[in-house]
Amino acid sequence: MDQDRETGSQFLPKFDAAGLVTAVVTDARKGGVLMVAHMNAEAIAKTIETGDAVFWSRSRQQLWRKGDTSGHVLRVVEMRVDCDQDAIWIIAEPAGPACHTGAPSCFYRRITGDRLVRD
Repeated sequence: MDQDRETGSQFLPKFDAAGLVTAVVTDARKGGVLMVAHMNAEAIAKTIETGDAVFWSRSRQQLWRKGDTSGHVLRVVEMRVDCDQDAIWIIAEPAGPACHTGAPSCFYRRITGDRLVRD
């Protein structure tokens, strides 16, 4: 199974004990990291089906389509999986800020020593 997962052509996500894989989302146009979230099998299926990024909220214990409340959906251009299929890379076109704070990316602060500096 590991060889099929690591070098084969079948999509066989390797979920953790909670049934999740990590998803990293980058901007299709600018290349920067927009956000990191988690996906379960249903979130992956809905993302593939709709073309909009859907994730699993660990805090709310439910699916959430990015942009349902803000309108800032993430339109999926491409999905990739890492070599052992325990992480997914979503390349997306954001319709507005990706972060709930209103920042374009959830990674809007740099760590400098013991301080955070906003870009």
